[in-house]
Amino acid sequence: MSKDKIVVRGGGDIASGIINKLSKCGFHLLVLEVPAPTAIRRKVCYGEAVYEGQVTIEGITAIKASSLEHIEEIWNEENVPVIIDPKGDYIEKIKPLAVVDCILAKKNLGMTIDKASITVALGPGFEAGKDVHAVIETMRGHNLGKVIYKGCAMENTGVPGEIKGFSKERVIYSPSKGTIKVIKDIGSVVSKDQVIALVGDKEVRGTIDGVLRGIIRDGFNVWEGLKIADIDPRLSELDNCFTISDKARAIAGGVLEAILFLKNKELERILKYE
Repeated sequence: MSKDKIVVRGGGDIASGIINKLSKCGFHLLVLEVPAPTAIRRKVCYGEAVYEGQVTIEGITAIKASSLEHIEEIWNEENVPVIIDPKGDYIEKIKPLAVVDCILAKKNLGMTIDKASITVALGPGFEAGKDVHAVIETMRGHNLGKVIYKGCAMENTGVPGEIKGFSKERVIYSPSKGTIKVIKDIGSVVSKDQVIALVGDKEVRGTIDGVLRGIIRDGFNVWEGLKIADIDPRLSELDNCFTISDKARAIAGGVLEAILFLKNKELERILKYE
C-alpha cells in the first residue's frame, strides 16, 4: 500500500515532534535541512542526522540521504530521510501530499500555498488562506496547537516561555563571534555563573541553577547574539532533555489535524464532482 508523502522544512526540536508523530501515523516523511543546522536541543532533533548520519528519537529513526534513490531506500526501511535542501528542490521531485514549514524563523522564507495540495506553516510570519492552507499556533497558552484556516498566528513576543518563574533568564546567547567549545553538555546539572562553554577566549556562564536542556554542538562557528544554550530550572526534569517536549507534541497534534482535515475536504470535493 502506497503511503502519502509529506515534506517537512526543518529538523529542529518542534519539527521533530511533528516528524515523529506523522511517521508513527503512517506517512512517509522527508526532512529538508540546511548544511549546518543550529539546533540547541540536539538530543531531540532529527536535523542532527546532517552531522551524525543517523538519529533515533522515541522509536523513529532518521537517516541522512544523498539522492532520490537513497530517499526511497530509507522509506522502504520504514525510516525518515533527511536531506540537505534549503531551497526545497525535492518538493517538486517527490510531489508530496503536504508540505509543512517548520523553520520557525518568525517570517516566511519562501513558503507558498502552491507547493503541495496541502500546505501548513508554524507560528507567525504566515497568513492562512494566502501563504499556506493552515497555520498552527505556536505561542504557549490556551491556543497552543490550534489550527488556523484564515488569518495569522499570534505575533512573536521575543520572550521565552516561563518555567518556575524564569523566562528570559533560561536562554543564553553567544557573547561574540567565534568557535564554541562545549564544557558542559546536554543533561548536565549546572549552577549560576558556572562556565558551561567558551566562545573563542570568552566564557559563557550559566544564568540560573538547573539542568542544561540544550546547547549548540561543540566546534560550531557561532555569531554574537545567537541562541546557544537553554537551562531548565527543574532538576527533576532531567529526562526531558532526551524526549519530545509538551509544546512540540501539542503543535504536532495541530499539524496532524490540519493535514487530515484538508485531505478529507479535498476528497469530499473530488467525490462531489465524480
